[in-house]
Amino acid sequence: KIAVANWRAMGKYDTELHTRGYELIHVPPGKDSADFKMATVGSSIFIHYPTAKEVLVCSSDGVMTHLCTTLQTHGLKVYLVRKQNDKIIVLNNKTRETQAHSLVSVPEIPTLEEFINQLKDILKAEQKRTSNAWVNLSRLSYLFESKYQLSLNQVVSLRLPGKLTTDIFSDYPKEFVTHHIPGTSNFYITLFEKPISFIKKTSSLKTIQLKPTVKPVSKIESKSDLEEILVKLLKDLKTNYKDPYVPIAHIATEFKKQYSRPITQLMRDLNLKGTFPKFLQSLGAFKLKKVGKAYQVALRLDGLNAVVIEQ
Repeated sequence: KIAVANWRAMGKYDTELHTRGYELIHVPPGKDSADFKMATVGSSIFIHYPTAKEVLVCSSDGVMTHLCTTLQTHGLKVYLVRKQNDKIIVLNNKTRETQAHSLVSVPEIPTLEEFINQLKDILKAEQKRTSNAWVNLSRLSYLFESKYQLSLNQVVSLRLPGKLTTDIFSDYPKEFVTHHIPGTSNFYITLFEKPISFIKKTSSLKTIQLKPTVKPVSKIESKSDLEEILVKLLKDLKTNYKDPYVPIAHIATEFKKQYSRPITQLMRDLNLKGTFPKFLQSLGAFKLKKVGKAYQVALRLDGLNAVVIEQ
């Protein structure tokens, strides 16, 4: 290993290269002084090192072309090495094949279990920051890449080959809940929170009953029953929003999660015609507004003072 330079102008590089086993050749300052010296020494390297098979010429200057040709005529395999941004480019001078080696260490790909926990931690932090339960997939991707210097696609392609990024969340329903707004590319994720189980004491104090996860749809027998339930759902969802308006898609998702049936299917069972937004508009408890292609809904009494008189 030979290194040619004006070492007086190179700081402590001479010490570093010396400890790494380089033979240091000093040249005075001047344009191309090091290149010409390198070409002179290099052209006779096969004499000083007769057992050498390959030579790496670390320079991006064109003057090295003649050196490479000379070495090749003596049966040596020659590589041109240069630095480009954060990569080392190695060119086989004969075949012109190129290899790129990154100078930046590649982060270790997490295990699937670690990956899921990392996503959950980011979701929790973002939910706390925004006071919103739902996080857009593009935002989650950005936060993950910023924190771990890895894209979601990199992890998925290795840990879940053949899967899409969105499959991470649909494949783990015990960890995540997803929502895709029809007709758009918006894909939202939130954490699956297990419902709290309430213990009810009986008169005998021997039996306990747990509140079921899925609520019975049989108790919804009329339009007014459904309106009452939707009002309660909206009030619960509003705790995650600063704005009184909530996307109606989120209400539909929450309804399906709690009752294990799409809201539109229940509307058909109750012979309630029309779309879900039109149904909400027909109810006195709600007011709607359209944002882009999607509807948002709020309670009509939001922001008003109401007085209830009981006799």
